[in-house]
Amino acid sequence: MSLLEVVSLSKEFGGLKAVQDVGFAVEAGVVHSVIGPNGAGKTTLFNLITGVYTPTQGEIRLDGVDVAGRRPDQLAALGVARTFQNLQICMNMDACENVMVGAHLRLDRNVIRAALRWPGLVRRDRELREEAEALMAFVGLGDHVHARADGLSYGILKRLEIARALAARPRILFLDEPAAGLNPRETIEVGELVRRIAADGVTVVLVEHDMKMVMSLSDRILVMDYGRKLVEGTPDEVRRHPDVVAAYLGKHA
Repeated sequence: MSLLEVVSLSKEFGGLKAVQDVGFAVEAGVVHSVIGPNGAGKTTLFNLITGVYTPTQGEIRLDGVDVAGRRPDQLAALGVARTFQNLQICMNMDACENVMVGAHLRLDRNVIRAALRWPGLVRRDRELREEAEALMAFVGLGDHVHARADGLSYGILKRLEIARALAARPRILFLDEPAAGLNPRETIEVGELVRRIAADGVTVVLVEHDMKMVMSLSDRILVMDYGRKLVEGTPDEVRRHPDVVAAYLGKHA
């Protein structure tokens, strides 16, 4: 059984069919990329799977259980985490605190214990900070633990958001254009980070426009066009498919 199965998934906004009857499966431990021209429905698909939107129809099965329509926090508790195209960083906090936010589902939320600063709570906060610092080192930001987020470069903030998502200890991580806006060196660094994440056993689903990065990282690729599934296969199968060439370069390419 696949870790994630998407079955006949559709989403309409008024008369606009943003996603139409899309189906695919993601096996545990792989890097599965979603590509397509601008407006193909890639981010809408991510938003459906991660609970930002509710599907018009279809199923989203996690370990065989339909989770379509569940809230993002409920999906996070089941091991689903994500990043966004546009950075969602708390700029008034330091970098380590931003990563600690990702572990909020594992925090003690009892108001009385928090107000009294019970020893167990203090110890747990210390452990979470140590864990956050380790995650920052993992993503290559060990030198920026105490830096304020509003003083960090865009490329560093991209990796910081990935570290925060990893703090939730996901089984499946959705990365929405992690290389967007990065220079070539930063793009290589993010690609290497994705490889390390997958090697650690976290399944990665990736939306990305950098085709060199996609082709070098992916085990499977889903191509979307006009809200529909166009092609799915290995990188070699996808790059040679005539429908993919037509969607990206035009029918007469």
